[in-house]
Amino acid sequence: MKEKLFEKLANSYEDMVVMRRYLHMNPELSFKEEKTANYIVDFYTDLGIDVRSGVGGNGVVARVKGGRPGKTVALRADFDALPIQDEKDVPYKSTVPGVMHACGHDGHTATLLQLAKAIYEMKEELAGEYVFIHQHAEEYAPGGAKPMIEDGCLDGVDVIFGTHLWSLTDAGAIEYRTGPVMAAADRFDITVQGAGGHGAAPHQTKDAIAIGAQLVTNLQQIVSRRVNPTESAVLSVGSFVAENAFNVIADSAKIGGTVRTFNPKIRDLMEREMKRVVDGTALANDCEIEFAYERGYPAVVNHEDETEFLKSIAEQIPGVEKVVETEPHMGGEDFAYYLEKVPGTFFFTGARPENPYPHHHPKFDFDENAMLIAAKVLGAAALDYQE
Repeated sequence: MKEKLFEKLANSYEDMVVMRRYLHMNPELSFKEEKTANYIVDFYTDLGIDVRSGVGGNGVVARVKGGRPGKTVALRADFDALPIQDEKDVPYKSTVPGVMHACGHDGHTATLLQLAKAIYEMKEELAGEYVFIHQHAEEYAPGGAKPMIEDGCLDGVDVIFGTHLWSLTDAGAIEYRTGPVMAAADRFDITVQGAGGHGAAPHQTKDAIAIGAQLVTNLQQIVSRRVNPTESAVLSVGSFVAENAFNVIADSAKIGGTVRTFNPKIRDLMEREMKRVVDGTALANDCEIEFAYERGYPAVVNHEDETEFLKSIAEQIPGVEKVVETEPHMGGEDFAYYLEKVPGTFFFTGARPENPYPHHHPKFDFDENAMLIAAKVLGAAALDYQE
């Protein structure tokens, strides 16, 4: 049965590429993916597949029932883009200024659509039910997974599988991991309210830049001096804005960044210690500092049995050259919410192109052959889970 599926996928590979490139040329930002959602719905409608739109927002869910009773397997792909200017010199470059698919979601979508088509064509020979979850807004918290779940996308689902095309991993590789595989992704914003003044009279001011610089330095001590070295945590300041004339001492400064953790206790520790540092810095400088900590996605924690099952499936797939256990990734993913509700696993499909760039880079791209491998692994897992 899997051989027949693989043959169908191979025959649809060119369509998969065309679809991916169309999506790449027509990206839409998180929570604004109306045209992309309609494109997905039209694809399923034209095939005669049962499809529901507007799931939890812009989400789309299609269901295919096999000819025999069995388990219900969900497969998920995301379809939002990023606010990045596409700098690649390729025929399928983004046509939307300042917006591009810089993370592979266009490939995820094309992969799942063609896999759904192949499974639909084989449905009378298959057992169980197959749920194809097309998720909006993965890139931007609070994300699309949670509202889609609340709107019933996992109703009746026994297991879920998902993959991410990974541009810095060799094509032909499948990377898996039991337990935490992607980090909880939180955001913080700090506003330092000092007292501005003339650059020649600093003693009459409360320099927001100097105070902010102290904060940045002090915050970096939390991971190195408060977190157990056997645990993992990242605190990165990504923005420090205090724009003024050259001879003016800043009245205020805004600092923003992210915190990444795997252990919920370490997550709590980071928030608590950051507040302590902020409060202490404010007291030491006799100023006001506002601190906002926004919890984003929880860590992606793969289930052991489903991960081992996926590993054994991947080792048998034509085109897969190696199956390896990966180190945890500090990137965030709202696939975490699905795994909090049902068993499953999230894995990485190697997609390194000839000239690789990291995800979220203006020149990001991937080896499109990886889509076919991803489709085979996901499809084989869906079929074999019925046994």
